Amino acid sequence: MSIIKKIAIIGTVGVPANYGGFETLTEHLIEDLGRHHEITVYCSGKKYVNAERQTTFLGAKLIYLPLEANGVQSIIYDSISILHALFYADVLLILGVAGAWLLPFVRLFTNKKIIISIDGIEWKRDKWNLLAKWYLFWAESMAVKYSHIDISDNEAIQDYTAARYGTLSRIIEYGADHTMRIPRNKDAIEKYSFLAKPYAFKVCRIEPENNVHLILEAFDKVEKLPLVLVGNWDKSEYGKKLKSKYLGHPNIEILDPIYDQKQLDMLRSNATLYIHGHSAGGTNPSLVEAMFLGLPILAYGVSYNRVTTENKALYFDSSQELIYHIENLYTVKLRQLGQIMHEIALRRYTWAHIAKKYQLLLDEVNVVQGKSSANAKISSLPYEELLGKGLAHLKTTNTF
Repeated sequence: MSIIKKIAIIGTVGVPANYGGFETLTEHLIEDLGRHHEITVYCSGKKYVNAERQTTFLGAKLIYLPLEANGVQSIIYDSISILHALFYADVLLILGVAGAWLLPFVRLFTNKKIIISIDGIEWKRDKWNLLAKWYLFWAESMAVKYSHIDISDNEAIQDYTAARYGTLSRIIEYGADHTMRIPRNKDAIEKYSFLAKPYAFKVCRIEPENNVHLILEAFDKVEKLPLVLVGNWDKSEYGKKLKSKYLGHPNIEILDPIYDQKQLDMLRSNATLYIHGHSAGGTNPSLVEAMFLGLPILAYGVSYNRVTTENKALYFDSSQELIYHIENLYTVKLRQLGQIMHEIALRRYTWAHIAKKYQLLLDEVNVVQGKSSANAKISSLPYEELLGKGLAHLKTTNTF
């Protein structure tokens, strides 16, 4: 049996999970690893008001900080969490790079073990301004250099870190078997009339990097299959403009965020097709969840999505290509594609499998002496050649 460790999980909004992939990951790590380790989770007091706060969750201790866990405040949020965890934790499991500026000091003055998930190539996301991109670019390098083990959630991210830093990160994706197929009923159809007929479905943050504008532009021009799109439309000018433009469109159903897991599962598990537009990041939780539900996937054709789906989904790079796929779909093809996606998810994206990988890292971190080196010759190729090979994510220079 593994030695019992005191583990601090840093960088999430908190648990119970209501807000995103890291939170769902944390909840399942508590369930699987909490039987053998003492776990503490840092939570945002801005998201969990006093009436919702618990002192423990499934045996894990919860500590609340009066800060937002995302955006600019995440730097302070993660930094305070790291400093506090130094007083008791054996292992700091850090999700995201916002507080990585502290890691050189943690390594120099303590014997704490650091495992960090770099959460995709965060500095390339369009939502950040130039200063934020610069900081995240630098923080990523601190995270990889000064952690004992760093995690990539996708093989394409592992390729990138090998090319940029010459080290080998560990690949651990996300689980998806918490999702359920929920049949539609009369009450559900009365509330959501689109459930009575075939429809495409998408759930995401309404951000340019998720290509929401491109997807809406395509469905504006087709009539074969309506689109249901769930997201935080009112959080940005980008979302507000798109909502204003397409709200009431006969082929597009715009829904605000749905935090109830069963309701969300009911809407997407009855969909005919799942549209995935993410162009940045790594293994996306909403994508693997749709795969586990057996939904046929039509995804934006970047390397991350191709790796996640083992290059067996349908892909688009423009609204014209998306329109082409929608107009050429047929029932047998969709059924076969859904079965393939479900098989991949059963093999790779279950929480028991993910938790086992984290346990192996906890066992390894006490004995690891240094990071495995990786000689990535591909990093010497010019950007134009990388782009032509579909490997643009391996560009390692800081062009913001």
